[in-house]
Amino acid sequence: MKFQHHLQDRIEKGSLRSLLSFDNHADFWSNDYLGLAQRAHTIEITGSTGSRLISGNSKTIEDSESRIAAHFQSEAALVFNSGYDANVGLFSSLPQKGDTILYDELVHASVRDGIRLSFANSFSFRHNDAADLEKKLKKATGTIFVAVESLYSMDGDIAPLVEINRLCTAYKALLIVDEAHSGGVFGKEGKGLCNELGISDSVFIRLFTFGKAYGAHGAAVCCPEEVRQFLINFARSFIYTTALPEAMYLHIVHQIEQSKNPALREKLQKNIAHFTQSIQSTLSASNSPIQVLEFSDLEVCKQKADQLQQAGFAVKAILPPTVPAGSQRLRICIHAFNTEPEIDHLIGFLKG
Repeated sequence: MKFQHHLQDRIEKGSLRSLLSFDNHADFWSNDYLGLAQRAHTIEITGSTGSRLISGNSKTIEDSESRIAAHFQSEAALVFNSGYDANVGLFSSLPQKGDTILYDELVHASVRDGIRLSFANSFSFRHNDAADLEKKLKKATGTIFVAVESLYSMDGDIAPLVEINRLCTAYKALLIVDEAHSGGVFGKEGKGLCNELGISDSVFIRLFTFGKAYGAHGAAVCCPEEVRQFLINFARSFIYTTALPEAMYLHIVHQIEQSKNPALREKLQKNIAHFTQSIQSTLSASNSPIQVLEFSDLEVCKQKADQLQQAGFAVKAILPPTVPAGSQRLRICIHAFNTEPEIDHLIGFLKG
């Protein structure tokens, strides 16, 4: 069958994906940056019974969204079942025929999938390259949307948001920033990198996911009220899916409150600094929780990951096509709960 042909091709290239699970390993691979997913929170889970537009809505849910919007200093917020659903719904519905979407070439796959479903024109620009973005802005037609991440999940690098925001203002483009990996980590009370840089008010839409630093699930599109109403009416990934249970909205609000604790971010930053200062000669260090060690040889990358896993470290090799061919890597996540001995032990294996 043709399906087996595609699988065999992955096997021959050494990039076949598989599900992994490690118990009793030191966690250096999860997105639980603040350790909030490990904290018990007793909530009574019941079924949502339907989509938000039919039976899956309640005053409790709408109050929760209002609290989410208030925390992120947004006029409104709309919760989707996941960050993937949010990006697909947003980019497939909001840009119209004749509009233009300009997106960073390394932006989330969910953004790319949403763009594929859109009737708008779309063009990529070189990663984190404001000059290349400006070239594309000069040629764009219709309403212009610019899509970037604040912190890139596979590279650990940060977008030049101030410059990108300046360009969007100058060319009257609508900037959409996916803060999936920066929410909870950067900004006052973890309100994101746009907040830290003081540009939140001029960014058209910010998207926050709750399955990473917040240790919950779901995602919120923080936007003007008009956009919220538009998405309720036109975003298919919101309209045609069963809603999250009501308790999950309450859990998200609870986790946001927990994330406000400055001690968690202080410990996280201390651990990041300890790691990067000790290993700066080995990899391109980032001041984010995401650290990347690239390998030119795919098999060497896989072997290093196997060695680390056998030594008790939960670390994953990221292989093509998730990343470009020739840039396979170990993606190492630093957390607030990692201990210095754990980090030192990991560093020893990475340098060995």
